[in-house]
Amino acid sequence: MAVQKKEAAGDQSHSKSQPKSQPKNCYCLAKCVLKGSAVLQAVYGHIRSPTTLDVVFGKETALELVVVSENGTIQPVCEQTVFGTIKDLAVLPWNDQCRAAQPQTYGKDLLVVLSDSGNLSFLTFSVEMHRFLAVAHIHLSQSGNLRRELGRMLAVESKGRAIAVAAFEDRMAVFPVTTAAGNNIVEEKIVYPMESRMQVVDTEPGSSRTRETITGLGTIWSMSFVSIECKASSKGGSILVLAVLLHRKGAVLNELQVLVCDTKEKTIHLRSRFSSPGPLALSVAGIPASPGFALLFRNGDFILLDLINPSNPCVVSRVRLSRLTVDEEMNVLEDYAGQEGDEEGNFSVAASALLELSDSRTSSAGRGDIIYSEQCKFSSSCPAISSWSWEPDYFGNPRLVICLDVGDFFIAEFLLGVQDGIKIKVSNCHYKCSPCKLLLWTKGGFIAALVEMGDGQVLKIEEGALVCRSLIQNIAPILDISLVDYHNEKQDQMFACCGMGREGSLRIIRNGISVEKLLSTPPIYQGVTGTWTMRMKHHDSYHSFLVISFVEETRVLSVGLSFVDITDAVGFDPNASTLACGLVEEGRVVQVCRNEVRLCAPTAAAHPAGLDLSVPLCTSWRPKSLSISLGAIAWRTIILALSSPGILLMLGIRTSSSGGHELYEIQKVQLQAEVSCISIPQEEPGPSSVPASIVGLVEDNSYGTFPDGVEIGKICVVGTHKPSVELLSMVHGENFTALAVGSISLTNTMGTAVSGCVPQDVRLALFDRLYILSGLRNGMLLRYEWPTSSIFSSELTSPNCALNTMLDAKSSLTDSYESCHSQDKINFNKMDTAESSFPAQLQLIAVRRVGMTPVFLVPLCESLRSDIIALSDRPWLIQIARDSQRIAYTSISFQPATHATPVSSIDCPTGIFFVADCSLHLVEMVHTKRLNVQKLLLGRTPRRVLYHSESKTLLVMQSECYEDDSGPVSEICCVDPLSGSLLSTFRLDPGETAKCMRLWKVGNEQVLVVGTGLSAGRAIMPSVLKAVF
Repeated sequence: MAVQKKEAAGDQSHSKSQPKSQPKNCYCLAKCVLKGSAVLQAVYGHIRSPTTLDVVFGKETALELVVVSENGTIQPVCEQTVFGTIKDLAVLPWNDQCRAAQPQTYGKDLLVVLSDSGNLSFLTFSVEMHRFLAVAHIHLSQSGNLRRELGRMLAVESKGRAIAVAAFEDRMAVFPVTTAAGNNIVEEKIVYPMESRMQVVDTEPGSSRTRETITGLGTIWSMSFVSIECKASSKGGSILVLAVLLHRKGAVLNELQVLVCDTKEKTIHLRSRFSSPGPLALSVAGIPASPGFALLFRNGDFILLDLINPSNPCVVSRVRLSRLTVDEEMNVLEDYAGQEGDEEGNFSVAASALLELSDSRTSSAGRGDIIYSEQCKFSSSCPAISSWSWEPDYFGNPRLVICLDVGDFFIAEFLLGVQDGIKIKVSNCHYKCSPCKLLLWTKGGFIAALVEMGDGQVLKIEEGALVCRSLIQNIAPILDISLVDYHNEKQDQMFACCGMGREGSLRIIRNGISVEKLLSTPPIYQGVTGTWTMRMKHHDSYHSFLVISFVEETRVLSVGLSFVDITDAVGFDPNASTLACGLVEEGRVVQVCRNEVRLCAPTAAAHPAGLDLSVPLCTSWRPKSLSISLGAIAWRTIILALSSPGILLMLGIRTSSSGGHELYEIQKVQLQAEVSCISIPQEEPGPSSVPASIVGLVEDNSYGTFPDGVEIGKICVVGTHKPSVELLSMVHGENFTALAVGSISLTNTMGTAVSGCVPQDVRLALFDRLYILSGLRNGMLLRYEWPTSSIFSSELTSPNCALNTMLDAKSSLTDSYESCHSQDKINFNKMDTAESSFPAQLQLIAVRRVGMTPVFLVPLCESLRSDIIALSDRPWLIQIARDSQRIAYTSISFQPATHATPVSSIDCPTGIFFVADCSLHLVEMVHTKRLNVQKLLLGRTPRRVLYHSESKTLLVMQSECYEDDSGPVSEICCVDPLSGSLLSTFRLDPGETAKCMRLWKVGNEQVLVVGTGLSAGRAIMPSVLKAVF
């Protein structure tokens, strides 16, 4: 966006004295290079549809909708900014007995957002519009959220009957969910405590003002609804129990208040208070499917509360948290009855934990009456629960995953139906990592563990243990960046200082999808005209041959640990340029050259499944008096375009009289315009599955349905110089038939025709529906689709159809053909356009410019559902959109390439060969990452980074403060940007803190100038880098 900077009115006189050459208005262009990655909230529910289970991340000022795939990777669907800063996030579950049915939200969970805008917002996700839409806004207060204004914290009743909103202190409110029809989601709020107003009269006559007096609750730390049995309520579902953990001014410990809300009477009453001796209580949570029970998390343990009788809460059991290794057994469950503590000692413990003023070991030493002195002294070293999450859709006993502030993961199972009520069974330590601020247990046993200043992880429960399946990248906070053209890759990238403490790292931030380079050759491959990969057998899992065509020669390389030239063993002509090649039958491959088509059976020297002969078996077919301009190969079918304008020819394979195989001509047809490109759609064997991002949004039986007459293996797509794209039927023994035609006629904004609209490449692609993609020679990419009503229906194939004349006139296939004779007496076949079928007129629905050079389309596998690489000025990836209803175009973080082909081997199953700058590059796309960021772990907090172009190394300034009062430690490190290894280190003197640094050229040498400061206390780093020399 462009931002205009205007001069202030008070500076007008000063501006008049400025030179006239200085512009009056200054414009700045702001562009978001990388969106925020810090996740502060995470919720889980049926967001997109009643059948999908989605995850929503709250990222301070944005919402990100993601799905967890079957392999445990996070796939982003949509990210949308919101007005204001998100304070809390929750999901209001669907309940037809509590919430009014609305067409756009029926069966779906609503997203409840609390922000400093002063509104309580209810959002739903629109798949068609690919964004969150507001269903309702409830005004709570003015923007900014003062301490006593509602808007700090959310709590949602498990059945979706009510929502509780709390302020920072002294006030909270309950919003019952309404069942009345209309746009309202909730009823009028029920505030607690009740507000009282008094009239204050000033001394001056006629003046008065109103002052609000509030009987304070205290600082609200946590709150949660506690489910109760229906029979326990005499008024049915109108009675709700809310547990609120707060700290009252002057109190020793935090206090748990049990409130009872009557949604019919619109009242909230305090039923009881609970404050047990011991460590400081931190948060409270209800237990799913366990009416009347709640958990109270404290510093060093958590206790199980019985709130069946809200007037008399009691402790059932306590689980003590201790620092355990993976092999240690946790024996923490114990009876809580009869335990008491000293009030004075408890005050020292609470004050130390809350204010971090001193070590509680000192204040608790020698006090034998404190019951926790033997096991844990509740100091800063005492473990506490930093995050937790309940298992969704559990069967049997509910389970809770917890993470301690030391990074240990445990799973607590709550045994229901036992004789004594509820028993807690805690497992051994399942996993250890950095302490997590947020946990979210999702479907399939996946757990999203989010770290505050580092990368999160997706964990999965496997065989009783937690295993990391993928990372959730988080580059916050960014302390410094350096923008360079690293290794002359013709694209800028940023080196950023990210993270804090042991999560400190350097990040390499690039644009587009991340690419990992596996192999690069010297620039010795001049004149490459094409690259292909082939299998030896149709059902092989990996490719066997890599074919590289040059201007006047062809080379065939083996695919494996090393690429070896096996051209002679395959049988391809090494002295001719290849136009097309591929597998035509089991163990037989085809090479299409300018003057011949060669059918080859490779030997065992080229592939273990080859012939046990010294030379390959080869046979060829040559056109008479014409040359071949284009070719495409499919199973037992070869389509050729001859140099004579518009001649399209089909070859087949058959057994000869000598027992071998030979190529023969089946049929040919002449078009009105010359053919510019050909492709034959193919489908990989085996059933196709619905992508993870669209599961639940489309039916399995409707996904991938084709229009009538379109059958894979019996169609081809051609582009012509007319220009146009056409879908043809190519059935053996039948005439070529035009199934669909799309004309190309583009104009610019001035109404002038756009030149260079000849198709360079054309593909049939299946995303949410069937499309035809066409890359033009002028760098544009077109997308066609079938009309809404199928043109191939029986009603339109009648000779009396009114569209007969119109469609037949627009077909580029002629009605008159010359006859010619061949060895098999095959003539030009006449097109059946007037009696049997009518070509559909394709609808041009999208035009996109991806560059200025011709666009080549390269599928990543032999499937209509495959992602496609579009090569032009830079490579792009075309794939199914994360919102499942569109096609997404994403740039690939790689230099401009002229050719590309997918290659699959045991060592690299998803590799891609790019030809760029006369070199071959074997790369692997990592498009499952949410961010195109490479991590170089340092283990300390990086403050500044510089790139030294002469040595191609990074200079990093690190500063760290330790808790042992040893003072700050600063280092200047030299880091290899490829491996992240530490090359050299210079440590500053103790107490000397590095503040800034710059490279300075003195004569023929470069020196590093470092600005330092002396401080005996904690190091304070500048927020803005400013150095003057």
